[in-house]
Amino acid sequence: MFCTTYRLSYSECRDLLAERLTEPAPARIQLLSGPRQVGKTTLLLELADRIGRSAIYAAADGPEAALPGFWERLWSRAEDTAGGGRAVVLLDEAHLLPNWASRLKGEWDRFRRRKLRVNIVATGSSALGLVAGSRESLAGRFELVTLTHWSASSLAEVFGISAREAVDIVVRSGSYPGAFALRDDRTRWLAYLRESIVEPAIGRDILALAAVRRPALLRQVFAVCASSPAQIVSLQKIQAQLQDAGALETIAHYLALLEEAFLIASLPKHSPSPARRRSAPPKLVALSNALLAAIDPRGIPDPATDPARFGAWVENACLAHAWNAGQRVRYWREEPHEVDGVLDGSWGSWAIEVKTGAVSAPDLRGLGEFVRRHHGYRPLVLCDPSELSAVRRLGLEALAWSDYLVSGPPRGS
Repeated sequence: MFCTTYRLSYSECRDLLAERLTEPAPARIQLLSGPRQVGKTTLLLELADRIGRSAIYAAADGPEAALPGFWERLWSRAEDTAGGGRAVVLLDEAHLLPNWASRLKGEWDRFRRRKLRVNIVATGSSALGLVAGSRESLAGRFELVTLTHWSASSLAEVFGISAREAVDIVVRSGSYPGAFALRDDRTRWLAYLRESIVEPAIGRDILALAAVRRPALLRQVFAVCASSPAQIVSLQKIQAQLQDAGALETIAHYLALLEEAFLIASLPKHSPSPARRRSAPPKLVALSNALLAAIDPRGIPDPATDPARFGAWVENACLAHAWNAGQRVRYWREEPHEVDGVLDGSWGSWAIEVKTGAVSAPDLRGLGEFVRRHHGYRPLVLCDPSELSAVRRLGLEALAWSDYLVSGPPRGS
């Protein structure tokens, strides 16, 4: 089966799809997944504007999709358009249509047999919903592209703000582009997060898969996770905080669903032993700090009056940034030592420690012990700008966490 997965920023995703749509049709179907409210519909409409008359945009969540014959009219129009040269079908929220994957396979195969020049992009707000049917029905016919939560650099580029302001927004209130205009009105901003992102993702995207038998328990698991940013939490501890009893297997299953819905990542432990990895508790990371702000009744932490909680939010943002950029992210802990993040991927292999406030040698013993045991990893301390010199005097590479949230770790040696 041919299925390549990419996690990209908005501009990267737009440019990649634009390039793919120039390939001889019918090329492989492009499946675009990603969190809610990160710009998938905007991206399709931008592509349609670029392509011009040969583009056909259709929304599976629109009222016209409920009318009889919607599917047949869409593909008849595509066939007619392709008769004059080529057609590009941009199908938004495709997974909401019944049997969409098998029906899409039939259309794609028909176009291929008849040598009709029709390219297809289909989107969905849940990787689960989009890919669940495609892995069997569309085997060998699709590529999966993920438009991730926006980075600070994307916010700065699109909204014309400074990198420093963008970093502050990412840490304190997340990076949903639709929430940007509401950031100074907390009441409206919270309503937007809950009604446009959290509730549809949990109450519609995940539940639509018929994989959740206890929706109330799923919501409780999400709330517990969003209240524990960048913390290593055992399933038993999560279980103890729930109002409703739930088996550990059910909780583990719901954690996996929350990750597939781009809400919470459960980072595994870095270990050469598969058994130890499976038995170790996960480290919980909200994939946007907006989710922390929406759940925590204490509001956004102030670094001066609540430094510990602010530090946890910074660490969460740093680990989420790596996950959203497509890196493999884990943590390491061998008592009494611990490392916040172990990264592998296109950025290279890194062991990172995230520190806000003053940094001392004892704070970095875990990082030193890890790289002593694992020579393939490059140590990096993400700290406040005022602490860069202190870390470097200890013989370790240092980078301001604000710079990391803009451009990732250093490139090259």
